[in-house]
Parts: sequence; C-alpha cells; structure tokens
Amino acid sequence: QVQLVESGGGLVQAGGSLRLSCAASGITFSRYGMGWFRQAPGKEREFVAGISRRGDITDYADAVKGRFTISRDNDKNVVTLQMNSLKPEDTAVYFCAADKLYYDGLNKAREVYDYWGQGTRVTVSS
Repeated sequence: QVQLVESGGGLVQAGGSLRLSCAASGITFSRYGMGWFRQAPGKEREFVAGISRRGDITDYADAVKGRFTISRDNDKNVVTLQMNSLKPEDTAVYFCAADKLYYDGLNKAREVYDYWGQGTRVTVSS
C-alpha cells in the first residue's frame, strides 16, 4: 500500500532551523509531484511548497519564500523541506502529499493530491 512517512519535526526557537523528510513507498515516486502543506490549530490546511516530478520546478507560499527549500531524491523516494529562520507563525503540523501528474509541473490545491502522510508537528517558540 501507499505510505508517506514524515519525520524531522520538533520544538525549535525562533530563528532556528529544521529539516523535514518524507519517505514514500508503494508508488512510482518519479511520476508524482510532491507537496508540503501545514495546518495550524483552528486553521485550514495550506500549501507550503511544491516540487515537480523531476525536481526542476518548485514553488512556495509567500510566507515561506526565501526561508524554506524543497528538494527531492527520486532514487531514494524522499522529499525534504529545509526550514530556516523559523518564526512562531510557522508552528503547525506539516504534511507531505503526492499528486500523480502526467506533466512536469506542480499543484498548490490540496484537493488534487492523491496521498497524504500522517503529519509531523513543528513548534517554534518565541
């Protein structure tokens, strides 16, 4: 079966860094665009970053541009999110998601993603 397993969350002080990883199994990883989303308490799940199948196209939410970097390794079936200069408003549960695509692009709409991980919690203290 399909599994997306996130890791790397935790508690960090403002200005610190975390690196999230998502290991995929049960899918042909290179056929999927991958995304990171987050959900803070009382808020809707929102797009954070996305990467195309080949990894040559990326996009970010305005709130994280310049601070977060998404990357993927199609040989290891892993997508990562490097988060720097973290702010208290980055506190949320972070989810990775897989979107089967027939072109080398990416989507920001959570509704189109096919598979989701269970999430990893990130807490940024001020």
